Amino acid sequence: MPRKVLIVEDDEAMAVALRDGFDYEGYEVATARDGAAGLERATRGAPDLIVLDVMLPKMSGLDVCKKLRAGGDRVPIIMLTARGQEIDRVVGLRAGADDYVTKPFSFLELLARVEAVLRRASGGRGGEGALSRYVLGSVTLDFQRLEAHRNGQVVDMTPREFGLLRFFICHEGEVLSRDKLLDAVWGYAASPLTRTVDTHIAKLRKKIEENPNDPRHIVTVHRVGYKFVG
Repeated sequence: MPRKVLIVEDDEAMAVALRDGFDYEGYEVATARDGAAGLERATRGAPDLIVLDVMLPKMSGLDVCKKLRAGGDRVPIIMLTARGQEIDRVVGLRAGADDYVTKPFSFLELLARVEAVLRRASGGRGGEGALSRYVLGSVTLDFQRLEAHRNGQVVDMTPREFGLLRFFICHEGEVLSRDKLLDAVWGYAASPLTRTVDTHIAKLRKKIEENPNDPRHIVTVHRVGYKFVG
């Protein structure tokens, strides 16, 4: 059964090019030309992934992303931005996006990002996919359902955050560099946004650590990277 991709893009030429590209690659494609229509189609159409422009009529891509996450929808989202400024990318990631691509880009680059995000959302790579459930103090993680609970309360976590935690857990005790985390979890060896890993780990600590300012599980190894302690 083909994967469903929703493209939310107001530029007609870009939308047509993306639709044709994904259609050629065997995806089932739906499109929307503004944020409000994109939110409606994302809610009713159950896509496997959304390609979402940041600047849209009626409702921005950031607001669409925030509303989906606030409603508990964990569909993978790749944001398209023409701005190219680090602060805009950080805002997109904090809104719940799983990845971003800066315009102009090649379709092959976008396709690689899409395939990497879908792999992570469906269970990761290799032996990591065997990890289905993990208890971390007061936090229970269900990697099959992509659900997390802390003291019985639902914790809102994105597929990217589950992927990052899965990789940490499967490499417990190892010192992992930012480059290695980018390659394994984001699906590419280097990022123009050097703070991507740090931003996600800061968010994760707030969700799983008893004291995020003095973390016990995701520990910083200065000048090297991070280490997970179960």
